[in-house]
This record gives sequence, C-alpha cells and structure tokens, in this order.
Amino acid sequence: MSKITRRMGHVPSRFSGDRDHARCQHYGSVRDDDATPIIENDCTKRRRSTGRRCSGDTVPCPTCQGTGRIPRGQESKLVAVIPCTDQRLRPRHTKLYVALSVGVCLLISVLVLFFLFPRPVLLSPVTVESSVVFFVNSSVLINIVNTVNITNDNFVSVRAYSLSVQALDFRTVVGTVYIEDTTSVPPLSTKTISYMIPVNLTEPGKVGYCKSHVPVHILYLRLQMSLTIYYLAHDEQISQDAYKFINCGANSTAPHQTRLAAQ
Repeated sequence: MSKITRRMGHVPSRFSGDRDHARCQHYGSVRDDDATPIIENDCTKRRRSTGRRCSGDTVPCPTCQGTGRIPRGQESKLVAVIPCTDQRLRPRHTKLYVALSVGVCLLISVLVLFFLFPRPVLLSPVTVESSVVFFVNSSVLINIVNTVNITNDNFVSVRAYSLSVQALDFRTVVGTVYIEDTTSVPPLSTKTISYMIPVNLTEPGKVGYCKSHVPVHILYLRLQMSLTIYYLAHDEQISQDAYKFINCGANSTAPHQTRLAAQ
C-alpha cells in the first residue's frame, strides 16, 4: 500500500501544472511592470489623451502667438491656422464698409455720366459783316462775309470741320462755300468764325433790279449751313438755316443781324 501511495505521489498532477503556468505568467507580468515607469511622462500622457505629438517633435506655430504647435520640419509646408473664435474672422463694421463701397461706386458712376454725357453743340449765325458788289455785263457778283458762333456745352473739346454753306435765292442756289478744317472749340466755351461766300446773280430780273437807280436794293438770301463735329469718339453733323438781307446795288460794310429760318 505504501508503494502504491509513493508511485501515485510521483504522478504529475494537472492542477500542479496549471499552478506553475500561472506562476510563470505572474512573474512575467511582474517583470513587465518593473520595466514600466511608476510615474508616466507628461509627453506620454498628452499623447494618449489628445493624440498630439510632444514638444520634442513639434515647434511653436509662428501665427498663433505661441499658443499652438506644428510638426517640426513642416514650417514651410503648412498654411496659417486661425481659430474659429479669432476676431479676425469676425470683421467689425462690415455693413458700414459695404455701404460706403456701394456709395463711392455710385458717386463715381454719377460723376462719370455727368462729365462725359454728350451735350448738344450749337451753330448759330451772328451777323453779316460786309458785302462787296461787282457789276458784270450780264450778272452781279457779291462777296458776303458772314459770322457764326459754335457753342460747346460739353466738358471736353470739340473739333469742328467740314463747314458747308449754300446761299439760295428762293429755290435757286446762287452761291456755295466749303471749308475743310474749321476750328477747335474748348470745353464750355463759344468760338466765333467768319467765312466769305461768293454770290453770283445771273437771272435777268434780279440783275436789272440790282442795277436800277432805286435808292435801296434789298435781296433776301437763305443760308443753309452744315457743320461736322467730332467729340467723345464720335462724329456728329449739325445744321442751321438763316435768312439775311443785303443791298445788292451798293457796297456795305456796316454789320447787321441775321434772322433764323423757321424750323
């Protein structure tokens, strides 16, 4: 019986093997705990809690006034990071700035339209300065010097050219004159020009009337004036009709007014 007991004592027990395995795990965990520091590093705690890198791997953010950090070596690759609560993202007086901008734009537009809006250029006759009469065998030649005004109400200069004038005795053209380059009129001013138009009367009745011995020889002529002007990058043609009376029987150097034709 004692031999049986002794042999049974040498039989390895399953429970003893489990105890040995648990003892080995305990010793291994003890060794691992010995390798783990008792007080964790602040960098390790910060990395576990926030997931951010520790200060050894980062540098201060140059745009956050030292309150933020960016990875080391990436200073030239990252853009500025501005927090959502930054006052720069909440500009003050936004409505005031927008209203001022709109007001300034409207003011500039109104000023541009006011100064560059095309205004009419007026052509108006002034007076007949003189008339010189020449008697030929079967005609009467009269050189008439007339004066007109060109009024410019624009804020830019006006170039006037191509002045064309026709003198009509009723429906018959008795004289024409054409001037290619007339003048240039400054802004908001009036310029006076003079021209001479030769009139040739060949109708026998008119020739006899002008050569008669009556005291006054009145001849009514209708002047059709046309002028081409250039301003504000466009050409424009203006015209004006006027009636004038002259003495076809003698020379006259006294200026006298002309009358506008009824439109």
